[in-house]
Amino acid sequence: MKNSFFIATLVAATALAQTPSNLVVEGVPVFPETLVEKVRPYLEARIAAFEDWNPARPEMVILTRFGNTSQLHVVKMPGGARKQLTFFPDRVIGARFRPSDPNTIVFSKDVGGAEFFQLYRFDVPTGEVTLLTDGKSRNTSPHFSRDGRWLAYASTRRSGKDTDLYVIDPVQPQSNRMVLQVEGGGWSPSDFSSDGKQLLVHNTISAAQSELYLLDLATGAKRMLTPKGALVAYENARFSRDGSDIYFLSDEGSEFSRLTRLHLADSGKTVLTHEKWDVDEFDISHDGKRIAYITNENGIGVLHVMDEATGAAINIPQLPIGIVAGVRWHPNNRLVGFTISSSKSPADAYSLDVDSGRIDRWTESETGGLDPSRNIDSQLVTMKSFDGTTISAFVYRPDPARFPGKRPALMVIHGGPEGQSRPGFLGRNNYWVNELGIALVFPNVRGSAGYGKTFLSMDNGYKREDTIKDIGTVINWIKNEPALDGNRIGVSGGSYGGYMTLATMTHYNDQMRAAIDVVGIASFITFFQNTSAYRADLRRVEYGDERDPQMHAFLERISPLSSASKITKPLMVVAGYNDPRVPYTEGQQIVKAVRANNAPVWWLMAKDEGHGFAKKANQDYQFLATTEFLQQYLLQ
Repeated sequence: MKNSFFIATLVAATALAQTPSNLVVEGVPVFPETLVEKVRPYLEARIAAFEDWNPARPEMVILTRFGNTSQLHVVKMPGGARKQLTFFPDRVIGARFRPSDPNTIVFSKDVGGAEFFQLYRFDVPTGEVTLLTDGKSRNTSPHFSRDGRWLAYASTRRSGKDTDLYVIDPVQPQSNRMVLQVEGGGWSPSDFSSDGKQLLVHNTISAAQSELYLLDLATGAKRMLTPKGALVAYENARFSRDGSDIYFLSDEGSEFSRLTRLHLADSGKTVLTHEKWDVDEFDISHDGKRIAYITNENGIGVLHVMDEATGAAINIPQLPIGIVAGVRWHPNNRLVGFTISSSKSPADAYSLDVDSGRIDRWTESETGGLDPSRNIDSQLVTMKSFDGTTISAFVYRPDPARFPGKRPALMVIHGGPEGQSRPGFLGRNNYWVNELGIALVFPNVRGSAGYGKTFLSMDNGYKREDTIKDIGTVINWIKNEPALDGNRIGVSGGSYGGYMTLATMTHYNDQMRAAIDVVGIASFITFFQNTSAYRADLRRVEYGDERDPQMHAFLERISPLSSASKITKPLMVVAGYNDPRVPYTEGQQIVKAVRANNAPVWWLMAKDEGHGFAKKANQDYQFLATTEFLQQYLLQ
């Protein structure tokens, strides 16, 4: 038995060390078996995300991974077994029970990370799966009517660019019909009225600006509910139970997003929340009497429940400190489901019984046999940037008893650009802190969400490189920290964070040891030429319109590709062949340019992935390659 176990372990280790056939790998060495064995437990952590409640009983549908990708599972009680429902080679990304029907789930899935999402009907008793959309276009934002008869969603099927609105009876896919033809890629349905005759419609213009409309489904008449041209963000609009009001999140008249009620008869507005932080999301109980909402307080998620009629807060127990998301009421109007993650715990599904105050943890995701209490809590630090603006970062410091002396630091820059680094579970990245003694620094530079709309817009257009100056401030902070080694600083980032990583290298190459660019923009000009058509206009609002000659010249000047000759330190670049956002050609061209400088460059591209790796086998290889890269170029 011992020999059989040894052989199985050796075979598994060898499989990890080899290059999967679906990966294009250049410059990456073969991993030592010792590295594979050390890292292995960190690769086996998983997460579970609450998706929806069974409408007939207190059971959850969740997303978790037991194979290579995340799939749908049912959990029938807190701590109960996770019964897998779907078994696709590609990820499932979301699911909703059909209201009042415990036997029907609608879910979304793409192929190879290309993000051409299709909607499917899943029959719970039989396991039968039925395609509801055309199998070709991008279909997003599904919303059921209250009675479950109709499903509204947005689709690019007409033009490949515009997200028109459609309505379908998921039991009769042939009923599919377009209800609103639009121009632009930011349109989506938001909610049905109780009688199913009207639809709230959302149009995103940018992270700082959006619009709300009321659509009459019988006549097609569209009424604008928000001021035309106002620089205000509106999100998550919902009808009241009787249809006389709508609720939404808005930063109108405030730095932060607040829960607001609009009376449809006279357009009168009432602000319902007054915390000095963004309200990230909310949900209204099925009887309309209670509202649960989540505030983002310096990256920490805080759950609140209010009485809808009086606005009074309902006392609830304090949840575990971490990131709270996905809040959703059960039809019994007592249970609220959500997901929590923290430095000490992977994302897991929870519920709160508002009447009794009972908190239940429905899943307890595995951590590869490792004790999660060993994981380091983050430290929030603030610093003044070049112009006096306060920026912040979450810092994970290695245990000084185990790693004495000055430790190397890796800056990890979030994407977006209007994203936010928050103190959640590091997952496999805990290996770098716990076993290699690398400090991880997650900056929130200007342009990050969560700190007010003025801060969010401070990097727009010609102010783009002010964010790079903020990174210079972070570098100086690291250099002045007694426990950190200012001579061993690396930088990593994904998507827009990949652009920031490359830009950091063109500005601060001499102060860096190494860089890791994951699906990042190398040239804004070629990015706009090659990104998917439905995304281009939304990105132009953020980055600037490259069709304007002056802006074109500016974007070309600040693009890392234009200054690639300045990058002489080791660079690792990761891309997905099917990426619809930042095409893999962005990675290819920066690899070619930096290799011309005789700098060490590692290139990793997955043929079956898109904007980041979703399949576990690919994630494992990427992490091993990244770890080896850090050991060679940051730790030495």
